[in-house]
Amino acid sequence: MSVAKNYIYNVIYQIFIILVPLITVPYISRILGSNGVGTYAYTNSVIQYFVLLGTIGVAIYGNRAIAYDRENKEDLSRTFWGIFLMKLITTLCSYGVFIIFLLMVSEYKTIFVLQSIYILSAAIDISWLYMGLEDFKKTVVRNIIVKLIGVLSIFIFVKTGTDLWKYVLILGSSELFGQLTMWMYLPKTVNKIKLKWEDIKIHFLPSLSLFIPQIAIQIYLVLNKTMLGFLSNVNEVGYFDNADKIVKLVLAIVTSMGIVMLPRISSTFAKGEKNKVHQYIYKSFEFASYLSIPMMFGIAGIAHEFTPWFFGMEFEKTGTLIWIISPIIVFIAWSNVLGQQYLISVGRTTGYTVSVISGALVNFILNLSLIGRFHSIGAAIATLVAEFIVTGVQLIYIHKSLEIRRLFCSTWKFLIAGFIMYVLTRIIGIRLGISAMTTFIQIFSGMTIYIILLFGLKSEINKNIFIKACQIVIKIKQR
Repeated sequence: MSVAKNYIYNVIYQIFIILVPLITVPYISRILGSNGVGTYAYTNSVIQYFVLLGTIGVAIYGNRAIAYDRENKEDLSRTFWGIFLMKLITTLCSYGVFIIFLLMVSEYKTIFVLQSIYILSAAIDISWLYMGLEDFKKTVVRNIIVKLIGVLSIFIFVKTGTDLWKYVLILGSSELFGQLTMWMYLPKTVNKIKLKWEDIKIHFLPSLSLFIPQIAIQIYLVLNKTMLGFLSNVNEVGYFDNADKIVKLVLAIVTSMGIVMLPRISSTFAKGEKNKVHQYIYKSFEFASYLSIPMMFGIAGIAHEFTPWFFGMEFEKTGTLIWIISPIIVFIAWSNVLGQQYLISVGRTTGYTVSVISGALVNFILNLSLIGRFHSIGAAIATLVAEFIVTGVQLIYIHKSLEIRRLFCSTWKFLIAGFIMYVLTRIIGIRLGISAMTTFIQIFSGMTIYIILLFGLKSEINKNIFIKACQIVIKIKQR
């Protein structure tokens, strides 16, 4: 399947898995309040550490390993079963550690037990197999159906502030059932293989090498919420979690390219075609900049008028948090290309590891010093600085392999068009005030002016995408 089709499928999937909770957020925010939303976010952030401990870097390692062996079904099958059984063992061990943790905590015991469904779901997750094979359609179709059932269940069963446990149970069960459905395709994808212990053990150390950066990533993705819960209160976690949801929705559109490109670049690198790998990176980086820069300015431009009507007036602070962390959309888009698409694909995991550990340390230190005084705003600042550090370190590691000037040659055009778009959206927001219609007008006007300005600035990628879109429309009409 082509990169473009895989990208579209993965964009749909990534947006959908974020839209599932996001669609329910206006409803849930009003039913459960900031305390309920914060409790869910806090307990889930803790559970993610156990998920991380159990999966030990398999999401990235498995994707890459499958891409390397996909030309030979016998090798592919041996690799898949070896990685899966290794992950099953480590995840069950992680669940054992979770039980010990459960005996030690006094608050939110019931919620923690229900959240632990995510650990079991991670044990049977085989999405990395289909991603390594560049077969994204199966993942998208099955999960959309399952998660739609989950959304309907939330609106049917979650009715009062005491229904937090139902909300947690529905989301966790949807995740688990979604993973189970992927096994239906397995008999046609891999063969049954008789494995030796060596076939399982051989994957542990390579996966562990990617586990260290995954720990660091988890620290600055989830630790904010955990530390907010400890150093501030669950209401502040609720404000921050809703801002995080919005930013992740936007990020999904950009980072989906990384998930698609990792197996393609890994396979190309395995064939020794290094020049082709570099060409992929230059194009991917430009595309990431083309999308992420207007998204950064756009989300910052609409934040203050969007959050009150969408989440409720209780979450007005979320708008300020979105505005503060909006630049991470660009930093993560760039680090996704440099780190996951390039450093990991070509086996240079040390640079990737150093970058994310640097970001995690900065994030942890800033959280300690800022959260106590500034609460969720302190966590937002810490997140922003951490992502900047990650991208900066990765640029240092790749500067001898890739031409930095070539990576950023078109960035100035996107920044100029994006800033003018931001000014326009702010003027519209100030004039029209808080409403859903205001947000719609801001988004439509912002997109239109950004595209028109890039035509004026003679952006090649803007022109190519416009031509491609026109060709698709013509083909659809001809059918």
